[in-house]
Amino acid sequence: MRLHATAGQAVTPLEGISGGDSDIQRSQIAEVTDYDVAKEKTLQPISNEGIADNAGEARLVELPLNLDALDPEFQMVEYLRSNGIEGLAENDERIAVIDRKHPSPFGWPLQKKITVLFGTFFASTLAAYSAGAYAMAADPLTEAWDLTSTEFNLGITLFVLGFGFAPMVLALISEVHGRYWVFVGSGAVFFLGTLGCAVTASFPGMMVSRLVTGNGASVFATLTGGVVGDVFHRENRNTPMALYSLTIMIGTGLGPMISGIIVDNLQWRWIFYLQMITVGTTTLAIFIFFDETRSNVVLRKKCVALNMLFEGFILRRAASPKTSDQPMLEEEPKTTSDFIAGPVRVVFRPHADGPELDWSIVWRSFSFPLKLLCTESVVFWFSAWVSFAWAILYMQFTSIGLAFRSTHGFSHSQVGGVYTAVIVGSFIGAAITILQDPVLRRLMPQRMATPEGRLYSACLESLFLPIGLFWFGWSSSPDVHWIVPALAIASVTVGIFAIYLAVFNYLADVYRSHASSALAAQSMCRNLLAGVFPLFSNTMFLRLGYGPAGSLLGGIGLLLSLVPWLFCIFGESMRRKDSEKSLVS
Repeated sequence: MRLHATAGQAVTPLEGISGGDSDIQRSQIAEVTDYDVAKEKTLQPISNEGIADNAGEARLVELPLNLDALDPEFQMVEYLRSNGIEGLAENDERIAVIDRKHPSPFGWPLQKKITVLFGTFFASTLAAYSAGAYAMAADPLTEAWDLTSTEFNLGITLFVLGFGFAPMVLALISEVHGRYWVFVGSGAVFFLGTLGCAVTASFPGMMVSRLVTGNGASVFATLTGGVVGDVFHRENRNTPMALYSLTIMIGTGLGPMISGIIVDNLQWRWIFYLQMITVGTTTLAIFIFFDETRSNVVLRKKCVALNMLFEGFILRRAASPKTSDQPMLEEEPKTTSDFIAGPVRVVFRPHADGPELDWSIVWRSFSFPLKLLCTESVVFWFSAWVSFAWAILYMQFTSIGLAFRSTHGFSHSQVGGVYTAVIVGSFIGAAITILQDPVLRRLMPQRMATPEGRLYSACLESLFLPIGLFWFGWSSSPDVHWIVPALAIASVTVGIFAIYLAVFNYLADVYRSHASSALAAQSMCRNLLAGVFPLFSNTMFLRLGYGPAGSLLGGIGLLLSLVPWLFCIFGESMRRKDSEKSLVS
């Protein structure tokens, strides 16, 4: 049997049980990409013409491929032989083309990982930017629509509600069907919601648009962490995760800072026009340059390409006394004596593929995180810790403007400039996290290999949160220079950064395959509390005063700062007790 080569190039044939002609265009195989499964259909199946008469009796054999099939060292010929199937030539170029088109995201070159993450990191910055940019429109909107501060802050609450609930479904969809279209689709929703904010002429229209914007922006903010986990192994994940957290924190500072300048020099609608331009451009860039990072989806596409290649082609199976046609899984002995002889048609299926998405799975994506929150002490306490920190972050959108306008008479642009402290604090927190990791790994290699190793730095860094809250409260006075409470804001931000990163990493390490559910639980709590705080924070500061209000919040933060210390000491035993009655066991 021979195959006709294109462009004068020789093609090694797939050897069947008999002679015959089979045509496949190498140029067509080269068109297979990770962007669209439909493109796999440009790969023409090998013709069955010329196959011997007994080809019609060939049995269909399904062979499972797990994630090892994405490894560059995976050998298709050896895998087929281990399942008793022969007839594939060594080093077949067409198989090699498919292997090159569907590599494991863990094995991508660093340059490609950076390219993919750059777009998603910028997207997560935009999501956080959108959350805070709205706050600087308070004065023009409350005056134009005759609103109270609580009514205006409802726009922050609705945005954060979208942030909290949408990922509980969208994260699951992205794990089953891939990140690519979830990112692109959510970017489109983000754009439309921002468009609504820009053109609406009423308060209800603004509230609906803010809810839509929050739902769209949530994917940009939350799934980026999943992309980091898709392309980096645990031991190499600390720095990328620190940079991801940095994008979130920087965005929260950039939003009010830039929007304050816009309100003073342009119309408030330009707050949202600018976001429309950047969100639209970023979504288009992701559409063009983002490659699928979910390994199970890449494996599924590789199986599609292989099945198109092998469709209609007959291989042979070695003789054996086995009476079952089922393929062996990895735990079974791989010897050719376990199979029935005869012609076979091979179909590959992804053994690592997730379940089909249905309503029961969608319901589980809501209910299971809630069950973890109620039954797992690890999830409960870490959710409480990070929820308070995140509530303080969103409270700053209203409290900073209130404090600096009332005590120092700042304009919108000047208030926006104060948010530079959030950006500076974010960089300090990221620098501490990145620099301390290799030092601690050298000093305590065994302890750093445990989940509790994620908490050592946070034990000290998180104390900057309550310190900054006391500091901000008692320095917010006309008699104290404005730089003093601004430095307190930087201190608060360092603490929030450390808490956010520690909780994300610790839950991911402890719950592993169920990390998405554990993280969804803390995300829901975090965003719910963050949505509630802006509704009463102004009233609290005005009635209690800045000093007592700062002391109240600082005291709560100080108590919650015990969480990482307790888990550093008792974490292993607490995890063991949880595992005895755990829902994830």
